[in-house]
Amino acid sequence: MTAAADSTAPRVPIDQKALLSAASDDEGVSYSGDDALLYALGVGFGDDPDQSRELAYAYRQPLLRTVPTLATMLLKSDFPTAEHGWDSGKAIQTEHRLELFRPLPVSANLLANRRVVDVMENRDGTVAAIVVQSEARMASDDTALFALSSTLAAGSEKAHGNGLPAALVRNTRPKRDPDLSCDIRTRPDHSLLFSLSGDHDPVYTDPAAARAAGFGSPLLHGRCVLGIACRAILRTICDYDYTLIRGIESRLSGPVFPGDTVTTDMWQDRNIVSFRCSVRARRAVVLDGGRCMLSG
Repeated sequence: MTAAADSTAPRVPIDQKALLSAASDDEGVSYSGDDALLYALGVGFGDDPDQSRELAYAYRQPLLRTVPTLATMLLKSDFPTAEHGWDSGKAIQTEHRLELFRPLPVSANLLANRRVVDVMENRDGTVAAIVVQSEARMASDDTALFALSSTLAAGSEKAHGNGLPAALVRNTRPKRDPDLSCDIRTRPDHSLLFSLSGDHDPVYTDPAAARAAGFGSPLLHGRCVLGIACRAILRTICDYDYTLIRGIESRLSGPVFPGDTVTTDMWQDRNIVSFRCSVRARRAVVLDGGRCMLSG
């Protein structure tokens, strides 16, 4: 177990033993080409008519491509369950580490195994966050497709700030200036569109829910911001070749609001791309510790 340093983190009375025993095996997961298209549109592909190569991700065609970070949306957010003493409706995903064993197909039927592998505690012994490890394989022949580790924080107020320690992502970026940068502007309705990919937490769509969570207006999903970073890397470094991305990880470090322009700064060292996302208009770093692993 990992001890959290911040005693002001959300105090949730949860049975840690029950959490660490939480497991789900051979969970059926299916997605279609329409799901892949909707996710691509949800992270902004196709919004710039001058970027015609993005249509390979955002328009139905025989050679449709998949955005690698689609994998972060394929497994439902209902694990662990209330049976394990966890309220998934009040948790938010703050870190992701995705490893791709092969490029995501346009559509697939999968089987997934999931486990809670770590619990982060407050100083008083209550739970601040958990780490869930998932593996997905093709249902037809058990071919491994991807592994995903995610940190789930118990409470959205802290999760969108900087109150939780890093459980998975502790990467440091090079000390030199960024090698490359990419600005991507989000739309005012961005969170509404992205929610159609499966994250229906009202803090992202309902102004009243956002205010109740301590924010002035609805937020943009953290997994959407990761997808925006992946899009920036595909555009700037990968020449839109999604098969080059073998893994990606990052840590949410601040809120993004629909309409913000997200700047992804990148440092490339051989096949490793370190990255950080910020909203320069607010001088806010919103995604940190980013690392993308390329093939080769």
